[in-house]
Amino acid sequence: MIVYSEDVYMSTAQTLRALAHENRLRIVHWLSDPKAHFPPQVDGDLVKDGVCVGFITEKIGLKQPTVTNHMQILQEAGMVESKKIKNWVFYKLRADRVDAVLGSVSQMY
Repeated sequence: MIVYSEDVYMSTAQTLRALAHENRLRIVHWLSDPKAHFPPQVDGDLVKDGVCVGFITEKIGLKQPTVTNHMQILQEAGMVESKKIKNWVFYKLRADRVDAVLGSVSQMY
């Protein structure tokens, strides 16, 4: 039997809460394979730098402040990292974090 620390439970719960919204789950899915879900960008490489928040906003069909809020929740949970290039913010999935959380949940049950 594996014994987990309180930090592991809290971190896993925060991540699962972040994923527990259909729009955030959709965004995470898209960011897992950005070349398949987004067009090429003028600034920034889709894989190396991440996806411009403008493309995410356009694809999901929500207003930018709403998308920014979703992205902040994902970032606070450690699911994405952001990078500013010129006047734009780019988001990249932290696949290592997704894998770690899903692995923890899988081992718990």
